[in-house]
Amino acid sequence: MLTPVPSKPHTSLGRVLEALGDVLLEPVAVGRDTRRHLGGVVIHDPHEDAEFPAQAVVLGVGVREPGEIAQLLHTARAHGAAALVVRAPVASSAEVTRAAESSGVALLGLASGASWAQLAAMLRTLLAEGDVGDVSPQTLGGMPSGDLFALANAVAALLDAPVTIEDRNSRVLAFSGRQDEADASRAETILGRQVPERFTRELEKEGVFERLYRGNEPVYVYPDGYDEKISMARVAVAVRAGDEVLGSIWAAVDKDLSEERTTALVDASKIVALHMLRLRAGADVERRLRADLVSTALEGGSGAPEAIARLGLLGQPTIVLAMGLLEAPDDDLRLVAERQRVADALAMHLSAVQPRSAVALIGDVAYGIVPMPGSNGDCRERSVRVASTFLERTGRRVAAAIGIGPLAADGSGLRASRDGANRALRVLLTNGGSKRVITAEDAHIDALMLELADLSAARGDVATGPIARLLAYDTKHQSQLVHTLRCWLDSFGDIGAASAAAYVHPSTFRYRLRRLAEVGGIDLEDSGDRFAAMVQLHLLRGLDKPEEV
Repeated sequence: MLTPVPSKPHTSLGRVLEALGDVLLEPVAVGRDTRRHLGGVVIHDPHEDAEFPAQAVVLGVGVREPGEIAQLLHTARAHGAAALVVRAPVASSAEVTRAAESSGVALLGLASGASWAQLAAMLRTLLAEGDVGDVSPQTLGGMPSGDLFALANAVAALLDAPVTIEDRNSRVLAFSGRQDEADASRAETILGRQVPERFTRELEKEGVFERLYRGNEPVYVYPDGYDEKISMARVAVAVRAGDEVLGSIWAAVDKDLSEERTTALVDASKIVALHMLRLRAGADVERRLRADLVSTALEGGSGAPEAIARLGLLGQPTIVLAMGLLEAPDDDLRLVAERQRVADALAMHLSAVQPRSAVALIGDVAYGIVPMPGSNGDCRERSVRVASTFLERTGRRVAAAIGIGPLAADGSGLRASRDGANRALRVLLTNGGSKRVITAEDAHIDALMLELADLSAARGDVATGPIARLLAYDTKHQSQLVHTLRCWLDSFGDIGAASAAAYVHPSTFRYRLRRLAEVGGIDLEDSGDRFAAMVQLHLLRGLDKPEEV
């Protein structure tokens, strides 16, 4: 029996404005009540009727005109949303003002130069609903456990300077307010949530990271000799847990810190380390809990209904996605890390396009349970689009393939959808990446052939008849008659295409074709002979030992 776990407190609109207001978000019409809780992030698509989580923040991508904004405010209210974000500057309009007041939905503007992807990622960091539970204590060092944004603001107050907290790869995990007091380089870093590569290269060349991670004292970087966008000095200190470097704290300063503030920065790094460790431990626990829930839901046993309910998917039509790596690192530790990384990326993508999706890495496959309201045909097209968009956006960084199961009308069909997704994924992985997304329906025949090959291999079957004779001849004479037959069948008897596939002249190919018919005793004009040969060639991986002839 699964035991209940306590839920995390929800983030308020005021908390989001406090953390992101200086850099990303501009309040347009928020009303007096900024204590309202926020429940998730949804991207508005005018062509799809997406499901909104309660008290959602709606990202109005591409919505510009006052009439469109007013209409979307009313739509957001009808779905129970709490806030709408559109691209700034927002045109002043009585229609928009009235719509914001009557709907009660807060209207915010996304700063110029910031991307919607950046905003979505930062909002999810803040909202972090944690619907599978919170195992962390409430505070560490007097600060809410794991709240790096609150911690960054506290450090900034101690140093009287805008601060960022970054990981080992110079990715921004959190930042304080007052970033407008820093220079253009800091603004670029915040908007991209990553220190630009040209700066990190310079820092590496100057040995800054080596000094930073080798010692315990703060390291200064002065603007002389760097990009013109850097007009303020930086002071940084490493964040450590024992011998492990977790990241660093960076402050933009106009002069060196006093002795008291230097001590405060070093002390703050120890508190930040505790929070970062807690976040990492909490993330690991949440992953395990979510993996248990997803696994239980997909198994379809007696515990499935409760797991489905805890995932927020009870009574909803869903589709299962199964994602595996096409290219895997040789090192086992790197392989595990890469699988988790792509699973996390898929989870973020699905939560943006379809709220309440549940993703977990189970074994070597990342499974996604995706709500799919609508007709079966429409769901199939949408699921292919969702999976394809993810792989297109990640590009070469994620060498993965995704199999898509059939629609499950309710929780009882999840196991069948998972099995279909597994079969489809196996087809993709076996084909070596010629395709990267396929549905169980489209992969049906290839999946059957793979299962038949498994059966043949388990029984110890060997090649028989014409294929056995051709294999034996090729082995004895170092010829390629089996390959010739495969090319001819794959090309539907087109000599030009088949000879090109075999890399020989058409005349040579015709000679080989006649020879294989003689050696194998196969009638290429007979549809039954052709079909038998095609089946055996598909199964040849398990039938590569001809019987005695």
